[in-house]
Amino acid sequence: MLKELHTVLPAADLKRARAFYHDKLSLDPDQTDEGSMMYHLSPEAGFEIYETSNAGTAQNTQMGWMSDDLDAEMNALRERGVVFEEYDVPGMKTENGVATMGDMRAAWFRDSEGNFICISQRT
Repeated sequence: MLKELHTVLPAADLKRARAFYHDKLSLDPDQTDEGSMMYHLSPEAGFEIYETSNAGTAQNTQMGWMSDDLDAEMNALRERGVVFEEYDVPGMKTENGVATMGDMRAAWFRDSEGNFICISQRT
């Protein structure tokens, strides 16, 4: 039976990734092994970062978080230097980094390794 859910993200430089997640997101790994780090956000959910030369090559959302207050989250992250992506593609246009799609608002940023991270809020 499937149990724990976790995302796996690539990193070209684990030290740089660890600093980004600590400095920008206030997260620290609770498990480290040679070539990887594991972050548990709850007993059932977490994410892993592993070292690979493939980092930064994906052009899609690789991890997402839900928020009760997207604007407050974005403001706090911007204060720490996080830059949100702007999009103007068929079916989606961001305004101040936020795309509104039905009852969902979402914003994307890249981590230090080029991974696309999404924060969403149901309205």
